[in-house]
Amino acid sequence: MPLGIGGGQSKQVRTKSRTGKQQNAIELLKNDHQEVAQLFEQLEKAGDGSVKKSGIVEKICRALKVHAEIEEEIFYPAAYGALDEANEQIMDEAEVEHSSIGSLVEQLEGARPGDELYDAKVKVLMEYVKHHVKEEEGKMFPKVKKTGLDLDDLGSELASRKAELMAQY
Repeated sequence: MPLGIGGGQSKQVRTKSRTGKQQNAIELLKNDHQEVAQLFEQLEKAGDGSVKKSGIVEKICRALKVHAEIEEEIFYPAAYGALDEANEQIMDEAEVEHSSIGSLVEQLEGARPGDELYDAKVKVLMEYVKHHVKEEEGKMFPKVKKTGLDLDDLGSELASRKAELMAQY
């Protein structure tokens, strides 16, 4: 199963921007990135409180799973189709990054603070995610914006699938 980004079950998926208009695909994905960044900040502030820490890590893992799934099912195939061969390398790298992040998410889902290598896995996950976000937002998204891809329609598709996945988790 792909990785992904979302939030808690009670939280509604925001499909519109702060201005009230429908989010395009890149806006939606960037908002997911910001949500996870905020969860990582909460985690860093949580200290060693294992119950609080564990809850935040669970939210991060759930969010990453949903996010990766919508990217891998919808956004990446569309981007691959829209980008020329010269830009496919960035997509290939993103898939490898998702695989590495997904492996850590799987390991953390069954773990608890205090388990062997728990803190190290959380730290590496945070570093991988930060790198992945930097690559997507700094390289991939600008290239995708320059294609003829309909980012509004794609955003609607992503939002719909994200809502489905959030209801499952």
